[in-house]
Amino acid sequence: MLELHQVHKTYTTPQGALKVLDDVSLRLAPGQSLALMGESGSGKSTLLHLAAGLDLPDQGSINLSGQNVATLAEPARAKLRREQLGLVFQQFHLVPSLRVIDNLRLQARLASRDDTEWTAYLIARLGLEGLEKRYPEQLSGGQQQRLAIGRALAPRPSLLLADEPTGNLDETTAGEVLELLLSLVHETQCALLVVTHSPKVAAPLDRCLRLRHGKLINTAI
Repeated sequence: MLELHQVHKTYTTPQGALKVLDDVSLRLAPGQSLALMGESGSGKSTLLHLAAGLDLPDQGSINLSGQNVATLAEPARAKLRREQLGLVFQQFHLVPSLRVIDNLRLQARLASRDDTEWTAYLIARLGLEGLEKRYPEQLSGGQQQRLAIGRALAPRPSLLLADEPTGNLDETTAGEVLELLLSLVHETQCALLVVTHSPKVAAPLDRCLRLRHGKLINTAI
């Protein structure tokens, strides 16, 4: 589903070249979940952005569903994101002018995969029944993140990328949201890559890797 092979990424800074990723390789199979941990500034989000085609590596290949993202032009990468990827961030990134139901269906509509029955099922699973006509500002933080997760899964993506998906939530709500996320991922059988600093978030996932000095190492929680 996702394969990074010998990926390198360096940024230019006023202090000189900063190597963020150094010969990084990983594979993620359909239905598999992977936690990516590391200190702040270790390159976790950079790796996630590369996997999503939001940035390009200096060297190496990034294959998503058989396509090398690193060789695609931006329009093709955008199409791949619409059709194959779901994205969940620490900030909810909901559209404030759209009601709950329209936020939920937004990504599916962009991917031409709007499914009324699946949408109704998601609303129920997300605990948002009766709130469909509200705006994001009228929801709690936990409800907003559940909505963001539902929006990402509405098109039934092959791969879900989540960057600190519970970082803005209190501990109890974070646990509930994580449980819901993993349950829905299991139901849809999409692959899941989660960037997190939290061992509690990483623990239920199938595997955990840690970025250290630009390199990936296996780790146990």
